Amino acid sequence: MDKTQVIKYLDDNKIEKIKFAFADIDGVLRGKVIHRRKFLESLESGLGFCDVVFGWDCADMPYDNVKLTGTHTGYPDQLCAIDLSTFRSIPWQENMPFFIADFNKKDGSALAACSRTLLKKIASQCSDLGYISRFSQEFEWFNFKETPQSLYDKEFTKIQPITPGMYGYSIIRPSLYANYNADLFKLLTDFGIPIETLHTETGPGVYEITIYPDHVLSAADNAVLLKSSIKEIAYQHDIIASFMAKWNTSLPGCSGHIHQSLWNSDNTENLFYDAKNVNKMSDLMQHYLAGQLYCLPHILPMYAPTVNSYKRFVEGAWAPIAANWGIDNRTTAIRVINSGQKSTRIETRVPGSDSNPYLAMAAALASGLYGIKNKLPLPSLEDTEQNLITNRLHSNLFEATVAMKTSALATELFGEGFVEHFCQTRLWEWQQFSKQVTDWELKRYFEII
Repeated sequence: MDKTQVIKYLDDNKIEKIKFAFADIDGVLRGKVIHRRKFLESLESGLGFCDVVFGWDCADMPYDNVKLTGTHTGYPDQLCAIDLSTFRSIPWQENMPFFIADFNKKDGSALAACSRTLLKKIASQCSDLGYISRFSQEFEWFNFKETPQSLYDKEFTKIQPITPGMYGYSIIRPSLYANYNADLFKLLTDFGIPIETLHTETGPGVYEITIYPDHVLSAADNAVLLKSSIKEIAYQHDIIASFMAKWNTSLPGCSGHIHQSLWNSDNTENLFYDAKNVNKMSDLMQHYLAGQLYCLPHILPMYAPTVNSYKRFVEGAWAPIAANWGIDNRTTAIRVINSGQKSTRIETRVPGSDSNPYLAMAAALASGLYGIKNKLPLPSLEDTEQNLITNRLHSNLFEATVAMKTSALATELFGEGFVEHFCQTRLWEWQQFSKQVTDWELKRYFEII
């Protein structure tokens, strides 16, 4: 909808309140419900929003190591712009109108901490090269028979999944929560998120959901809204939905794989497909894939942003451990899918379900475009398999963040402002973890040492 259409919709439906939200650096949605008059005023001048939302972590603890905002700046307002093209209504909240927003500074320059603004920049670079991007992120998540209060009361111990046992692709298990499953599919679809599939994965109470592909920015909007919406719908069924990458040592992790392809400017030809190539991969696709492999060690925190993310990279667990690729191989970092002209694409399997979709998709697209611009050669399958040790992914958030912070390539791709701010937030995350005494340490050292 454009401005005129939006105003007419509000008038026709006598709507007095509107919700808007944006993603912080962790991909967590922050926002407000505002009066219709405030909303209309914002269409002319934007909205001032306290920049503390980019100055604290996912637990609302203020960073003490970032330049962008803090006590040294006084936490001023930054200019927030509502994107009218993202209009939809929330079916589980009386069809309240909803919009996505993003940020620029008051002088019009980009706010380095805004992940959606960053993705818009990378998407624009893709368009300038004459390509249309088709992206989609799929998610696995665990469902628990808990409430926020019960989790705190139990101190996040003895958490109970909604169903027991390992029931991947089960037909019978979802029937135990038939209303929940029905609501997920219907309400998400009604909310404008085009659901393709919904099924159980292997593990107690774990589901997987896929979304139809779209332009990269719309795909990221859908992915961010999907995660938050599933949590809200789950609340209505006294369920907690968790997108943590690895909540239990003995159970599989939760992935957030990204599917992607590039199409011609009129969106009629998949530029990744070449019928003459033995693997049906065009030169463009090979350069794109080579770019992702080359850039991966420099930007890993954009795919794996939490301390917990790296617990998912376990050998033999269908999660990648090295920067490698394969044809329809679900154990590699990048899987090539070449089953047909329209469906040929790559699946970047590094991101977990805890990733910020805006940053993960920006990382995937920017590194792919880097490979195209520099015509990087694709390493052979044999080379990537033989170099699993040298190509191994960083083993923790600290190592990955230091590599990104000191990488000239990361700065070239995303700009100094973003790299500086993002890496400082990841180092903060590592520091918060490093100060803690874990249950593992108590059990291992308390009595014996």
